[in-house]
Amino acid sequence: MCGGRGTRLSLAGEKPLVEIGGRAMVDRVLEALAGSGVERAYAVVSPNAPETRAHLEGRVPTIETPGSGYVEDLDRALERVDRPALTVTADLPLLGADAVDRVLDRYGEGSTTVCVPAALKRELGVSVDTAFADDGRELAPTGVNVVGDGEDGVDVDDDVRLAVNVNRARDAWIAERIASLGANGTNPWGV
Repeated sequence: MCGGRGTRLSLAGEKPLVEIGGRAMVDRVLEALAGSGVERAYAVVSPNAPETRAHLEGRVPTIETPGSGYVEDLDRALERVDRPALTVTADLPLLGADAVDRVLDRYGEGSTTVCVPAALKRELGVSVDTAFADDGRELAPTGVNVVGDGEDGVDVDDDVRLAVNVNRARDAWIAERIASLGANGTNPWGV
């Protein structure tokens, strides 16, 4: 999913093309998917991100959506792919192929929202834009989901690379710092 405006970042340019560790976030996510067990990847683009579409042209098939919002664009994209489908937002620049494979290995059936403890995001200092209570835990969605047919479930992971969504300038700064440390899923801040 790489067709959003990224208005919360308050940066010039398109969110998927923000560089972390010298590479565009969307490229980092595509690299993680390419190194994982994912069979085929598509970039879901919209009129909101024409530079991202041009950046990806010829590299990965694209699915054009209207850019009306995440849920509507996701629904439009899911009409074009088989299920179950793994969905990943382009604002996860620390995502690793091993984390993707772990999600795929733990998937059973239905749909799964991959979450991290909201406390982990707060300890890292990144924004918590959405959180919900589940079994007495406060969880935050990561931007990684498996969409299938059937019941919805939640998969909780403590991997810091899944906890860092770049939605604000501070998130980008933290992602840059973690990337420079070569984080492998453990908490680089020691918390």
